[in-house]
Amino acid sequence: MNPYIQSLYTISNKNERIILGLMSGTSLDGLDLALCKISGSGRDTHCEVIAFNTVDYDYEVKKKILNVFAKTTVDLQYLTLLNPWIGELHAQIINSQITKWGISPSDIDLIASHGQTIFHSPKHFHNYSEFNHGTLQLGDGDQIAVATGIITISDFRQKHIAAGFEGAPLAHYGDYFLFFNQQKNTILLNIGGIANFTLIKKASPIEEVICSDLGPGNTMMDQFTKKYYGQDYDLHGQIAASGQINKHLLDALMNIDFINKPMPKTTGPELFNLELLEHCIEISEQHDIDNRDIMATLNQFTALTMVQHITTTGVKDDLRILVSGGGAHNTKLLDNIKQACNGDLEIDILDFNGINADSKEAALFAVLANECICSKKEEGGLTLGKISLPL
Repeated sequence: MNPYIQSLYTISNKNERIILGLMSGTSLDGLDLALCKISGSGRDTHCEVIAFNTVDYDYEVKKKILNVFAKTTVDLQYLTLLNPWIGELHAQIINSQITKWGISPSDIDLIASHGQTIFHSPKHFHNYSEFNHGTLQLGDGDQIAVATGIITISDFRQKHIAAGFEGAPLAHYGDYFLFFNQQKNTILLNIGGIANFTLIKKASPIEEVICSDLGPGNTMMDQFTKKYYGQDYDLHGQIAASGQINKHLLDALMNIDFINKPMPKTTGPELFNLELLEHCIEISEQHDIDNRDIMATLNQFTALTMVQHITTTGVKDDLRILVSGGGAHNTKLLDNIKQACNGDLEIDILDFNGINADSKEAALFAVLANECICSKKEEGGLTLGKISLPL
């Protein structure tokens, strides 16, 4: 028997497991590494982030990814070579980071690698009637497992598609296991490149959880600041705060078909990009709008899409909203969200057992890896991820 098969059995029966969760989102800012101590499974899951760091991607790494990111036409040879290269890169980052933390690979039971999304195409987004949903994340799990010597679970989104869903968002499962509450309705609002939320009604089963993408999180604002200001993002929303909202452009943005589609639904920068912005500027006839006003409008658009979807759930009483993702640091965006809610809702930045606005997504993939090897059939739900052994 392969000794790592025996190791999986042993790991699944441990009282607690050390799992390293990895996340690199559509913002392409770097690789999040969350070292998690996890016990139990399902609703009995307990997760504590015991160490966390984000390792920024340098310009050359971003350039390599952007050559294929959210593009319908790419060099297939380049794409084929980029997949193992990203896996090797992530393995190098892991080995360097765990050395800095003063731990050895043998201290880590599993790696949970999300990979780098380069294209997400739910059925409503494409015109190929014979095809269903599709998504592609790069960063081969075998490369990570071999280079680190640690069992790696990756490619989580494919099982979600195989089960008839769209491959996103996957927060549904981890959010429910970690934040289910008997007394409170809870919304986990994640503002990454794309904004998504998980609504967990108090005392409800997992089958009643609503999890959906909502629209742009930071992606359109980030793309605009990179192009016109030479910055990766609008720090604290300072540029947006210096401009004025253009109502005509805002109305055009709010009328995008996706915004008014029923939940659950998924999207990505394949839709929410500068081409879409240019289209909305064109149809609203706002050709001479100041860049600061565009940023103010994009910030408000992002806030309103989230609030509109929260409002349509009809849940208001005993509701807490926990915010995570890079957008949690955008002061102007949070102010716009609170104003759009008329101050009626309890909105807080997530901070629980080391799971905070920055570490949450990486920690959630650690939870999904834990479910992959520890879930009990009677608890329902899906087990996600493919297992790569170091030999």
